[in-house]
Amino acid sequence: MKIINIVLSGGVGSRLWPLSRKSCPKQYLPIFEEKTLFQKTVERNSGLCDQLMIVGNKANYELSRKDVNDLGITDYAEVIEACPRNTAAAIAFAALSCDPEDVLFVTPSDHLITSGEAYSKSVERAIALAKEDQIVTFGLKPTRPETGFGYIEAKGEEVKGFREKPDLETAKLFLEKGNFLWNSGMFCFKAQVFLTELEQYEPEVYHRSQEAIKAADNGFLDRELSMKIPSISVDYAVMERTQKIKVVPSSFGWSDMGSFESVFEYMEQHGYSADEQGNMIIGSDIHTEFVGLENTILVQTKDAILVLKKESAQEVKKVFEKLEKNKPDLVN
Repeated sequence: MKIINIVLSGGVGSRLWPLSRKSCPKQYLPIFEEKTLFQKTVERNSGLCDQLMIVGNKANYELSRKDVNDLGITDYAEVIEACPRNTAAAIAFAALSCDPEDVLFVTPSDHLITSGEAYSKSVERAIALAKEDQIVTFGLKPTRPETGFGYIEAKGEEVKGFREKPDLETAKLFLEKGNFLWNSGMFCFKAQVFLTELEQYEPEVYHRSQEAIKAADNGFLDRELSMKIPSISVDYAVMERTQKIKVVPSSFGWSDMGSFESVFEYMEQHGYSADEQGNMIIGSDIHTEFVGLENTILVQTKDAILVLKKESAQEVKKVFEKLEKNKPDLVN
């Protein structure tokens, strides 16, 4: 039995446009103490796991390889998707590539996490539960009424239910109740336990993923076979349906870095100061003054400028989607 860190690196990071592009998604931006979120993920888990496996896609696997090589790591496995098929398939590819009894610690590559004792204890507890054939998710104790995350209703390690991203009033209610946790998107389970549940609840995802892995060429998946796999998240496919689910309530520092509001907070903590009205410029050294504005972020790249109110950070995804249709060169 091995403990394997499965790093999912196929995301686009559309809410961080124009910094994040299809050709260089947010997990590969070296703006976090001169490292990428991908590198921080690999480093953070290397002492807790025996092996590393990266599940990426054909658009970014070279970025993953560069990041890993820059860390001096040469011994790792890869699964390279031909096209995005969502997280249920991505995790199935990993599980099908491992021994049945291997414990998989599944982590997104684009989260910012404070490593340390609290983190290590949560991971160790999850591994212990996984060894007992449980399917484990991590729930973060919320620090604010956040509308950008899904929630887990819990009683100790028992999962009472999953909740979609709430509106502000509902988020405040969750915070008051005290037994609602942010859904971190991190999981832990034995490979075969996950595959058995996937086959029960989403047999087509399981069997089509199996076909794609069997036909893989040196880790590269076939596009035609991949397109036959239903695109569904692991939450909908397994987590919200399995009877084996457990949650590890956790209190380590965590952010999915899913918006410029998160980046703003990070920058403030690492020496970048906003002005007196809470305005900040990201991506440029050009002297900038904000007049009559507050809590505004200006993001500049060589070919685009984004100006947004901090509280509207989740809306950037709509800009990305609009440009994807009308000006695809600006998102590639």
